[in-house]
Amino acid sequence: MLAWMKDLTPRERRTMGACFGGWSLDAFDVQMYSFVIPTIIALWGLSKGEAGLIGTVTLLISSLGGWFCGTLADRFGRVRMLQITILWYSFFTFLCAFAQNFEQLFVLRALHGLGFGGEWAAGAVLMGEVIRDKYRGRGVGLVQTGWAVGWGGAALVYTALYAFLPEAIAWRVLFGVGLLPAVMVFWIRRHIEEPEIFDAARRERRPVGAAHLFAAFRGPHLWTTIKVSLMVAGAQGGGYALGIWMPTYLRTVRGLSAPSTGGFLMMQILGALIGFLIGTYLSDAIGRKWTFLWSAIGTLVMVLVYMFLPMNDVALLFLGIPLNIAILMKFPPMGPFMTELYPTEVRGTGQGFCYNAGRAIGALFPTMVGFLSDSFGLGVAIAVFSTFASGLMVIMLLMLPETRGRSLQSLEPAALTPSSAAAGSGSG
Repeated sequence: MLAWMKDLTPRERRTMGACFGGWSLDAFDVQMYSFVIPTIIALWGLSKGEAGLIGTVTLLISSLGGWFCGTLADRFGRVRMLQITILWYSFFTFLCAFAQNFEQLFVLRALHGLGFGGEWAAGAVLMGEVIRDKYRGRGVGLVQTGWAVGWGGAALVYTALYAFLPEAIAWRVLFGVGLLPAVMVFWIRRHIEEPEIFDAARRERRPVGAAHLFAAFRGPHLWTTIKVSLMVAGAQGGGYALGIWMPTYLRTVRGLSAPSTGGFLMMQILGALIGFLIGTYLSDAIGRKWTFLWSAIGTLVMVLVYMFLPMNDVALLFLGIPLNIAILMKFPPMGPFMTELYPTEVRGTGQGFCYNAGRAIGALFPTMVGFLSDSFGLGVAIAVFSTFASGLMVIMLLMLPETRGRSLQSLEPAALTPSSAAAGSGSG
């Protein structure tokens, strides 16, 4: 599965390393909140709905961050925006350690969301343009596995801190550690260059202005943008409904301790890592659409089994692996799929909007799960919204094309000169 990496150029490998690191550290910072939900509920007397609202505002604001960052990446460059977003989300994660109440944490997690959403928008476009057509699905997909690595790192740090420190202190230290990703910016600044296809396209067009924010809604791009955004909403919403509330479900419904919850989550993260790798392979092997469809159907089945099939804790522990394989294998094709739908001139804003508009809609799910759980229980609430999300994803996919193997040059306007096209195809 990994033999193809030997054929990559040094530039392709360095870019993969930068985006993998950025995505891993992004996950490390953003997943911290899901671990501390039970603690802040107990310390501050919050309801589940209020706790879910903090998770939702992070995701909602991240959608704006991703959209704006995609547009800025079309103007100022993919690499520059990648650096800025990593610094941004690291700084505001660190500040969360000093929050004294619901309102302060709400604002800080909202500001964190700007960088969290922007990092994916810049990194996914950068990867999609640097990795050649033949390996784009596998390259961008492999970078997505960084989410499982960062999530696993957050789970390990959480488990260690909660084992040795009082909960009232441990959650603050956990957020404080979130400043560390900022160190990576220095390496990116030194080793990563802009994609050649982006530089060529920028020489051929007028400077990008504020109106470029809406470029993905013009002409032939409009319906593509709407359908892809709703497809991503299904993928993201189902993942958020389960992922944000899983630590709370394990502690409050299943009655696990904090260290035991960390162990259960590590098994689920193992499943996520396997799911990312499988999705990476299937993205090129059977196509983007079929990978999405199998993941959506598998997610629907596995969530219902996990929430409603009677089983002991040992069985639940191991069931977390196939559950997360099904959920996470849909994400590796996301980047290449959207990269292959838009020309270079609007790729950043189009891809940034679709992924993050989907994230914004999906961001409503954690709050709705929290409020519904007060009446019907947390397991039922998670299952209801996960089922709806999978159905939405399938419906939108039936109206979208397959893009596997599509050359980015085939999407460029005729005005792009042959010499520019040749320069872009060298590494893109």
